Amino acid sequence: MADEFQWLVAGLGNPGPEYEFTPHNLGFLVVDRLAARHGIRVSRKESTALVGQGTVSGQKVLLVKPQTFMNLSGGPVHTLMRKHGVGPAGLILVYDELDLPWQSLRIRPGGSAGGHKGVQDVIRHLGTAEFPRLRLGIHGGRREGDGARIVLEQFNRAQRKELDEMLELAASAVESIIAEGVEMSMTKFNRRAPGLNKEEE
Repeated sequence: MADEFQWLVAGLGNPGPEYEFTPHNLGFLVVDRLAARHGIRVSRKESTALVGQGTVSGQKVLLVKPQTFMNLSGGPVHTLMRKHGVGPAGLILVYDELDLPWQSLRIRPGGSAGGHKGVQDVIRHLGTAEFPRLRLGIHGGRREGDGARIVLEQFNRAQRKELDEMLELAASAVESIIAEGVEMSMTKFNRRAPGLNKEEE
């Protein structure tokens, strides 16, 4: 049997340089930031994904970037979880959220996909929606216009300047989930986006 890990952190995105700096690839970018912070190389090809293993917050972690394109993310995630002995409670799924404001961050212990097709596919393969996830806001909490276009357009200049801070915060949130658990991390990291007067759900 393959090595067992305490956590599997899967960032959702699309492979290919044309998608690298788009909102739909925030999951990949957070995994890359975590990897950089902990000296992990996410470069080994396994189960149609790029993976890297190392230690985060003192625990053995597998970092995963599925290479199937967003809407088919569930297959690689599920296969790697079974292969490496990780149950749903040990999965941290990181992805973009069209219904949350840009730069906001939400940790949840489970719940629906909220229309996100990559998350829908993970839920379908796992047979449960009860796994921790980190949602990253990309669009001011509004759905006007073409959602598919919004998630695949390149970050603008202002967003690129703000991206580093967002990725640092997201990486810290994942580290907190691993070290302190979901509930405490929700208290620490679920916060209002800049300029909002009320907490978003």
